[in-house]
Amino acid sequence: MSLDLANAIAEAARAAGGRALIVGGWVRDRLRGYPSKDIDLEIFGLAQERLPGLLAPFGRVEAVGHSFPVYKVVGKDGNDGIDVALPRRESKAGRGHKGFDVVGDPTMTVADAARRRDFTVNAMAWDPLEDVYEDPFDGRADLGQGVLRAVDPATFGDDSLRVLRAVQFSARFEFSLDAATATLCRGIPLDDLPAERVWSEMEKLLLAAERPSVGFALALDLGVVDRLLPELKPLVGCPQEPEWHPEGDVWTHTLLVIDQARRLNADLDRPRLITVMLGAVCHDLGKPATTALIEGRIRSLNHEEAGVAPTIALLDRFNIHTIDGFDARSQVIGLVAHHLKPGMFYQAPHVGDGAFRRLAQKVDMELLARLARADCLGRSGEFDCAAMDWFVTRARALGVEHRPPAPLLMGRHLLALGLSPGPRVGEVLKAVYEQQLDGEVRSVEDAIGAAKRVLASEA
Repeated sequence: MSLDLANAIAEAARAAGGRALIVGGWVRDRLRGYPSKDIDLEIFGLAQERLPGLLAPFGRVEAVGHSFPVYKVVGKDGNDGIDVALPRRESKAGRGHKGFDVVGDPTMTVADAARRRDFTVNAMAWDPLEDVYEDPFDGRADLGQGVLRAVDPATFGDDSLRVLRAVQFSARFEFSLDAATATLCRGIPLDDLPAERVWSEMEKLLLAAERPSVGFALALDLGVVDRLLPELKPLVGCPQEPEWHPEGDVWTHTLLVIDQARRLNADLDRPRLITVMLGAVCHDLGKPATTALIEGRIRSLNHEEAGVAPTIALLDRFNIHTIDGFDARSQVIGLVAHHLKPGMFYQAPHVGDGAFRRLAQKVDMELLARLARADCLGRSGEFDCAAMDWFVTRARALGVEHRPPAPLLMGRHLLALGLSPGPRVGEVLKAVYEQQLDGEVRSVEDAIGAAKRVLASEA
C-alpha cells in the first residue's frame, strides 16, 4: 500500500536526520474522510543529492523534472507509487501556469514550504510517524467550515490556474469561496492558460463533482464564463416558456441538466461520460439565437441545429476530438443536433424503423436517450419522461443503440455482377443501403437482388 511505503520512507528519512511529511490533497481528503491513494512526501533536513540513495531500497525510483526533480517511487510490490521531493521555493519568472523558478530547500520551515500552496485546505501536512498535523495557515478550520481561502493573497495570482481550481474544488467539495479570495480571482487574467490545462480542470469539474452546477455558478460569478466559456454567457437571462420550463432561464435549466447528467450516468466509462456531460453543457446553446415570442408563447424553433456552431467553437477551444479511442467530438455534436428526437419520435404517431436506423448514423442512440432524460428531468415541476425508455428500448430491438446497421452489400458483390470499379459502385451501394435502412433488404441475397434491380432500371 502507498501509505505503508510512505511510512517506510519516513522512517528512513528520520534515521538519516531528516523528517518526511505527507502534504497536499491527501491530507485534506484524509480529514474529510475520503482517503486518497495519491501521496506526496516532502522531506525536510536532507540535501537533494541524498534522496536517490535514500529512496533506492524501496523500489523503482524515477526522477521527473530537471531543475527541480520529483522522485516517483514505485514499491517492489508494483502497487501505486508516491511522489517524493524537497520542500521548494517558487518565484514568478514569466507568464503562465509554468512560469516559475523552482528551487529545493531542505532548510525551509513547514510554514514557509506550505506558503506556496493555493488554498489553506491544501496547505496542511501530516507526520505519518508521529500522527501529528502541521497546519500553519489554519486550513483545518476552513475545512470544517467548508471554505476555500487563499494561503497567501500576495502571491495567489501568480498562478492563474488557481481560479479554475477554485471552481472545480468548490463543486467537488461543495465549499464556498472566501469573499476576499473571490475578489482576487476576478482580477486574475486567464489568457495565459493553455487549452489543455483549462480542459483538465473542466474535466475534473464535470466528472469528479456530484453537482457540477456549483462550479458553473461560481465560474459565472468570477467571470470565468465570460473569459473562457463565452458560448454559455448568452444562456443567462434567455427566457423559456414557463409551461415547459418553470425553473426559469436557459442558464438555470442548463445547470439542472448538467447535474442530472452527472447523477444518472455514473455507470459510463470516461469517454462516454465526458461526451454526455459536454452534451449537457452544450445542448441548448442554440436557444439564445432562436428564442422569440410567437403567438404569445416563448419559442426556440430549430435551436438544435443552431446549437451546432457554438458547440463546435467550444470543442475547438478545448481541442476535443477522440478520447480513449472514442470519437467524443462527433458524438457531442450529434447529441446537440438531435437531443429533442427521442421526445419527437415518441409523440409521432407512426415513426418507422428506418427513422431509427438513419438517426443511428448520426449519433449513439443510447447516449442520446441518456442526454434526453437529463434534459427532461433538468426542470422544476413534474414531467413525464417515459419517452426515453421507449426510445432506447426501440433502438435496442433494432440493434442500433450504438451504431447503424452494417451494410449487407459490399463492393465485391457488385464487381461479381460485372460492374466496373468507379463512382457508380458507390452510388449503387448507397441506393441499396437506403433500402436496407427502410427494412426492405434484410439479407445479403436481398441486397444482391436489390442491386440487380437498380442496375436493370438503368439499362
